[in-house]
Parts: sequence; C-alpha cells; structure tokens
Amino acid sequence: MSSIKKKINKQNSFKWIRMPGPVLRHEPTAFHPAPFFRKTFSLSEKQLAAEVKISGLGYYELYINGAKVGDHVLDPVVTHYDKRVSYITYDVSEYLHEGGNVIGVILGNGWYNCHTSDLWHFEDVAWRDYPKLLLQMSINGEDVLSSDASWQVTTGPIVFDGLRNGETYDARLELKGWLNPDYDDSGWSNAAIAVPPGGILCEQLMPPCKVMDTLNAVDNWEISNVIVFDIGQNITGWSRISVEGDAGTELIIRYGEILDSKCKLDQEHISRFIQSGDTQTDHYILKGEGLEQWEPRFTYHGFQYVQIEINGKARIEKVEGRVVHTSFDKIGKFICSDDVLNRLQECTVWSYIDNFTGIPTDCPHREKNGWTGDAHLAAETGLFNFDASSSYIHWIDNMVDAQRPSGQLPVMIPTSNWGYNRNGGPAWDSALLLIPWYIYIFTGDKTLIERHYQAMKRYVDYCSMMAQDFLVDSSLGDWCHADPSRMVATALSATAYYYTDSILLAKFAKLSNNDDDYCYYSELASEIKDAFNCNFYNGNGIYAKGEQTAMACALFHGLVEPSEKSLTIQRLAESVQNNECKADFGILGAKYIPRVLAENGYAELAYKIITQPEFPGWGNWLKKGATTLWEHWDGKSSINHIMFGDISAWMYQYIAGIIPDPDAPGFKHFFIRPHRLNDMTWAKAEYHCRYGKIISFWQYKSNTFILDVEIPQNCSATLLLPSGQEYKVKAGMHNFIDIKE
Repeated sequence: MSSIKKKINKQNSFKWIRMPGPVLRHEPTAFHPAPFFRKTFSLSEKQLAAEVKISGLGYYELYINGAKVGDHVLDPVVTHYDKRVSYITYDVSEYLHEGGNVIGVILGNGWYNCHTSDLWHFEDVAWRDYPKLLLQMSINGEDVLSSDASWQVTTGPIVFDGLRNGETYDARLELKGWLNPDYDDSGWSNAAIAVPPGGILCEQLMPPCKVMDTLNAVDNWEISNVIVFDIGQNITGWSRISVEGDAGTELIIRYGEILDSKCKLDQEHISRFIQSGDTQTDHYILKGEGLEQWEPRFTYHGFQYVQIEINGKARIEKVEGRVVHTSFDKIGKFICSDDVLNRLQECTVWSYIDNFTGIPTDCPHREKNGWTGDAHLAAETGLFNFDASSSYIHWIDNMVDAQRPSGQLPVMIPTSNWGYNRNGGPAWDSALLLIPWYIYIFTGDKTLIERHYQAMKRYVDYCSMMAQDFLVDSSLGDWCHADPSRMVATALSATAYYYTDSILLAKFAKLSNNDDDYCYYSELASEIKDAFNCNFYNGNGIYAKGEQTAMACALFHGLVEPSEKSLTIQRLAESVQNNECKADFGILGAKYIPRVLAENGYAELAYKIITQPEFPGWGNWLKKGATTLWEHWDGKSSINHIMFGDISAWMYQYIAGIIPDPDAPGFKHFFIRPHRLNDMTWAKAEYHCRYGKIISFWQYKSNTFILDVEIPQNCSATLLLPSGQEYKVKAGMHNFIDIKE
C-alpha cells in the first residue's frame, strides 16, 4: 500500500460524528436535546494498556461499562474552536473486561453551541454548531475503536442545556441500562458524520474542572410558594438535589447571589445580560421512584442562594452546593493575627477559584467571560495561591488565536468577534505580555514568551500604529471607581501599559538573544516615557489632576524620573491620608496604590486602605457580609468579581515579605522583606515553588521582631528586616531576631 493510501486510511479511521438531522442555522433556538452515543465491542482477554482520546464539543461525559471515566466536569475547556480544539487522554485499562464491552458518551452544548442570545453575541459566533464527538481507543498501542457512522445515537433525559441558562432534565426519559453491553439499541439511529470544527487538535494539558467541594445548605425558608436555601458562601458550580415525589412533578431551581427585600431570590442584575431563555435556572422532572438525587452536567452557575419552586407533589430532602473550578493544586497559604486580612484573603481565594472554571473570568453568573484586564490584575494572586501556570498557558494560547493579523486584540477571550473595536487598550490587552512574564518569574517557564514572541511583537507594533506622539488611548481605564468623576484619563493608564509592554518585549528579546529588537523596543520605551511625562506630569510630584491612580500609575510602571520620585510618593501619601485612607480608585489603582506605598516606606498606609471599614473599601465589603470580592464598591452589581483581587498577592509580598526575583526566576533566588503593620503580632506565609517549600513566619513580642524562614534546597534569599539589617541566606531553616531600639 502506498504511503498516501496509508495516510488517508489512518485519517479515515475516525470521524467527527453527531446526531443526525438538519444542518444548524444560526437562529437562537437551534438546539437538540443532548445526544447519547454508544458503541459495543468485544475483547478476547482483559487488556492492561488501553487508552482513549476524546474531544466532545461543547462538553462531554465518557462512560465505559456503566462507569463514568475520570472525575472531570465541563470538559474540554473552551477554545476558539475554529483555531484550536482540545482533546483529553484517559487510561481506561481498569474499565475494560473480557467479552462484551460498551462505551458511551453524552454531549452538551457548552461554549460550542450557545443557542440563546446574550449581550456578547455568542449565538452568532462563526464556529457554532450542534454538539459533535471525536474518539479513538487504542489497546497496547493499536487503534481498535474509533468514532464513525456505526455508532448508535439517541436523545434522553437532558432535554435542554445552555451555558448561561441552565439544564432541564426529565428523569422519566432516562435510558435505563444503556451502558450495559447487552442493551437493546435497535430503536436508536446511526450517528451522522459531522463537519470537523475547523481548529487543529491539541491535547489539553491544563488541570480539568472538577467538583472540588460539597457544601451543605446552612439555612432554608419557605416564602410565597418557593423554598430558598442558603449555601452560606458565594460559589461557582451547581446544586445537588435530593427529592422524593410523584412522577411528572417539576422542580424549577433558580440560582443567584442576592435576595430581594422579601428574602426571595433576586436575579435582576444578572438576567439583564441574558437576552433569551432562563437565567441560571435548572429544571428537574421527577420519575417518581423513591428518593431521587440529581445535579446538572453541562452548565454552571454563580450563586449563594438556591430557590426551588415545586410544580406538583414532592418533598425536598436535601440541597447541597457543589463547588466547581479548575483543579489546580493549592501551593500557597497566608494567615496572620489580623482577622480582617484573613477574611479578605479568604474572600479573594474564593473569588479567584469561582472565576477560574476552565478560564479566568470576570464573574461566574451573568457573563462567564474571560476579560483580559481582570485576568492580568489577579494573575499574581493566582500564582501565589495556586499552581495555575498551565491553565494560563491554555488561555494565552487562545488569546493569540483571537489576535488579528494587525496585532489587534479583543477585550475578552474567548470572543464571538465582540470586543475588538470596544477598545480595552493596553490596560486590558497587556495580559498577552504580563501573564507570560508573571509565569516566568514565578516558575522559570519561558514557554509562552518563546511561543508567542511574534504575537507580542505584533501587539506592541499595533499600539505604535495607534499612538499619536507616543501616547495611546482606550475606552477602558481605572474601571469601577467609586466616584466616576475621579477616574484618571484613560490615555494615562493606556500609555503606561504601552510603556511596560515595550519594556517587557525588550526583556523577552534579550532572553532570546535578539539584539536588534532589544535595542528597538528599549528605545521605544524611552520615547514613551518622555511623552508620558511631557503630557501628564505637572510638576511638584503631581500627575494629571492629582488623582491617586495617576500618581501611583506613574510610580508603579517606573515612569517617574528619579529626581521626582520622592516628591510623587509624598504627594500620593498625602492624598491617601487626606482621604482618610478610603479607596479613591478603581481596579487599576487597586493594584498600583497598595504596592507603591509599601515599596516606598508607606506600608502602614496601604494596610489602612485595605482594611478600611468605611465606604468605599475592601473592609466595607466585609461589614456588609461579603464572602467574595465585589465588582463595584457599593455592591450594586456583581458580588463575585476577582478584578480587585491583587490584595492577596500584596499580603504574601508585603506582610510575609516573599518576593520573587526577576533576575533568578522560579525563586532560584528571592527576597524576604516582611512588614509589621499596626498592632499585628504575627504573620505566616507558605509558598511551594519549583524547588520546594518557602516559609516566612514572623512574630512580634515585647518590642522584638522574630523571623523564622525556610529556604528550599538549591535556592538562596536576601532578607531585609524591619530595622534595615540585611542578610544573605541559603537553603535550610533560619531564625532572626530584630530588636526595636
């Protein structure tokens, strides 16, 4: 056989398949009930080395001989399916047996077929199609089974599923025994060969989404013919319902994060973004066979409260909150003697995991969108607390897939082609360079820098094309300021990020020994810096109109001339004090200001801003019962956003004092510069870097500062104690005593 025939035969051995029926038309109602696929096969003996590769779009669940394979949910993680399609590999040896076997797959719509209308027009995205399946099984390295038209398919109890809407499950339609090899599927149809989704196949290498915890409802009450259950924590996921009742009884299960004045669920601030269909609502129809337990498969919600309406006769036995997010390992821990900081750390971690269900999102309820600004502002917090680098790599790959040839980027990833000309500008788009940089300094991994250097270069060149006299502008800046009239000019923050992007690109060029690019982008950065100061610096330490974000932005991005730095810091500190340490900034200032203050001798002021109990501020959220971080200081919109979440990274770096060294990435060398703040008596942080565990633990007793540190093998650190004493330390446990004079 010729090599061409062999290649064609191999390519033809497995096909994308789908439910037979009409080709999808892009009206919002184009959907089918979830398809159930099955295929029987026989084995002459038990096999010990069996593997399945599967891609089920938009989501899938895989079963062999009645057992679900693995514990993944909401797989595969979304991509731009016309550019890149993820598949997952499973070792399935333990699921097979000698004789008859059956493999089954259920598909959901997910991001691939958003068939209801939303504000961002995912119903019109070019890749959209009905769910489809690609699968290949190999045993001892030989392909033995693939998806093709011989597979059988039908529909079952999942009669509706929509990413932002919910899932409807009619238990009376369950296919009893369909995962047994001897099940009679003669009434099923042959699968149809499907048009491939268009993207290249890539193995999904990031951790999958999983059910990571289960929370019992802490309270419930009945009002106006509905029962409301309080999970006690704002989470992402869904509820698991235990119920007993008559066949045909319908449970309407609504999810939300706030209550109205009558203690019923309030979805108004969420539902106005969903333009057709239900918002965060599941439906379960009982089969009437004793105690029934159910949870959805192909949707997820952001919520603290679950409201259930019963149409018929049934009794709710139990409601649980299933916590779902990317299953990255927890690698960091911060705790201290200050309860406000501990609670803010907990809120931040919850908001981070709630907003990382496959991709970094802004909120888990109304949008689920990967806004780029939110992602890079919270990335350092994520990397201190979780082993999230491979998840960011997956998302940045998608960001590059969405980049236009000119270098232009949308404001969110994935995108339906919405958000390119709604220009987030460098303050948002810089995720393309900042997140790879953070991954590099935290882990030493240059994968994204090397893989996407040309994309980064296209982006900075695109900014240069848009710039006028080395200044760029955008439509988004210090977003969600408590007083919009105090928002700094968007051109100031956009130009500052344009400068930082040029600096980073020069660094990346140097890493790759590209001297020409290093010189060019270094010179570009110098021109941007001159233009920035010429246009925004007014002398006497004041930038723009004296907004805190303006001064902190210039300092944070390294744009202040050395001769003016101490004066600008002084002006910033005075502004903070004059405003009684209340938050006079939005999401950009929320990262700049605490860091700049702590870096320049005003850590106590930064601490007072973060713990401020009065409006506006993080501490004020706690007074109002927050269990996650909010979108607006007044809490009148989403109350589960991560964009104000850099405060967790701030605690690791400026209280415990663990700071990575960009010149020795991966914590090969790092700094420990702890700060004792207010009346704090102790603080402890642990961080697992690639070399091992780092611990910084300090106590303050009788005017004595005692610091215990642990340095991993093959690492070193530079310690700076509060008194100013500096030490160089190598691997091992170390103790230091710093006596206040």
